[in-house]
Amino acid sequence: MPDGAVRDTGARESAAAEAPEEAPDEALDEEDQPDPIALRLEQLILGAERRYTPFQAARSAGVSVELATRFWRAMGFADIGQAKALTEADVLALRRLSGLVEAGLLSEPMAIQVARSTGQTSARLADWQIDSFLEGLTDPQETGMTRTEIAYPLVELLLPELEEFLVYVYRRQLAAATGRVVQAADDVEMVDRRLAVGFADLVSFTRLTRRLEEEELGELVEAFETTAADLVAAHGGRLIKTLGDEVLYAADDAGIAAEIGLRLIETLTHDETMPELRVGIAFGTVTTRMGDVFGTTVNLASRLTSIAPKNAVLVDGAFAEELSRTGEAPVSEAEAAEAAAAAEKEGEEPPSYRFALQPMWQRPVRGLGVVEPWLLSRRA
Repeated sequence: MPDGAVRDTGARESAAAEAPEEAPDEALDEEDQPDPIALRLEQLILGAERRYTPFQAARSAGVSVELATRFWRAMGFADIGQAKALTEADVLALRRLSGLVEAGLLSEPMAIQVARSTGQTSARLADWQIDSFLEGLTDPQETGMTRTEIAYPLVELLLPELEEFLVYVYRRQLAAATGRVVQAADDVEMVDRRLAVGFADLVSFTRLTRRLEEEELGELVEAFETTAADLVAAHGGRLIKTLGDEVLYAADDAGIAAEIGLRLIETLTHDETMPELRVGIAFGTVTTRMGDVFGTTVNLASRLTSIAPKNAVLVDGAFAEELSRTGEAPVSEAEAAEAAAAAEKEGEEPPSYRFALQPMWQRPVRGLGVVEPWLLSRRA
């Protein structure tokens, strides 16, 4: 629960559940007293002063301390004992979540998931924005002014704009996600769907970490993630997550996933600062949970990435079949030649394919048995 810098880092166990109604507020140790300027920044961002202990906030919201603590921990807030660190907004958030449960719109486990997904995503977003631009913008330019003194008016100006922008992007993403769900063929497919899943992995990244300075390494990773995110979004895919030297993306259409994989390699190949890239893509049933994807298809895509040649895309048999089924690639070059000859004989336009598939040697893949990968390329 918020106390200035309050995401859960394995803090002490809360005594909130055992606190009696008349319990006095615990006095903060002198060393735990918040910095006055930091407190002003917190009040500016939260829009309210600290008024409640956790026990008082739970009581005002009409929920048990135990449930309130579960919600707060799910949102990523640290246990703070009975310090008076909560605001009216914390009480309102508890009322909203518990109200959804009481109305039967969400089960309690679902409400916990909503709290956790929102907390984890917004925590990363807040860190990212502070690290990426606010730190640079608050770099003291004038003698005698501290970073914090510069930060206050800057946050005051940025906060309403960023808040409105966040709501706009969230609504856009929610509309897109809802659209994908309602277009599912049946109820089962809403959760367990057939998707193309791709991994893109920088080659020899571990060696780079030993050779590059930390700042250089950070810039390389940021450039890779930015390039990948832009390409995935531009071509209609979804960036699932980034892992420093690796990105995971998904697409409803095999042709979109193929285009993204090849574009990633083509783009990074022309960047001399980037190492080589390997891409693996698989197609099949995928379980989606809290913005992530799981299942054999995901594991297979990861394994294909590990065995792919440098600057090449390997796909599994199901992905190759899907490209052929949709007319994006011929089953074989011999079939493509036959189809072209038949079309020419009839005076028709020959079939046009975007991609080419070359079968590779079958090989055992750890945990998945023997697979037959296909090398994906653009068709000349």
